[in-house]
Amino acid sequence: MIILFNKPFNVVCQFTPHVLADGNAGHPTLKDYIQTPNVYAAGRLDTDSEGLLILTDDGELQHRLSDPKYKELKIYWVQVEGVPSDDNLEPLRLGMNLSDFIAKPAQVKLMPEPPTLWLRNPPIRERQAIPTSWLEIKISEGKNRQVRRMTAKIGFPTLRLIRYAIGKYTIDGIENGQHKILAI
Repeated sequence: MIILFNKPFNVVCQFTPHVLADGNAGHPTLKDYIQTPNVYAAGRLDTDSEGLLILTDDGELQHRLSDPKYKELKIYWVQVEGVPSDDNLEPLRLGMNLSDFIAKPAQVKLMPEPPTLWLRNPPIRERQAIPTSWLEIKISEGKNRQVRRMTAKIGFPTLRLIRYAIGKYTIDGIENGQHKILAI
């Protein structure tokens, strides 16, 4: 079984309750959204990121979707502060040194705001004097905070990050906070 989940902002990609040091409940978890037993996330998505998370009960599929050696293409919609030029985006296309690893070349382009975009709670912080823009970034890696680090390194910090697709799977037709179950 495959579950395509459109993960909301501030949801932790685990089923166990997230408890803060003071004993209070922390962020919501997958358990708050998905009641299907014996499924596990194929990869992860940061708490402050949104969009496609794939869950499955098939260990082999889980490994194939999350292991970088299989090079599953991931597509991200990224709202950044400022409006980068084509020259600004070139380092992402060439691959870049992010200190602890060299990011492989990405496919990146400016895009209009996604047409089916949901409101985020809480909304992103916007500064009146600085415009924002949207990028479509395609990568086959997906290391810890990679996309955010890449856009920050070229001077356009990420304000909102939505994973749209992993391989052939997308969030098309799945409302934020909802999921769709597919048979394998």
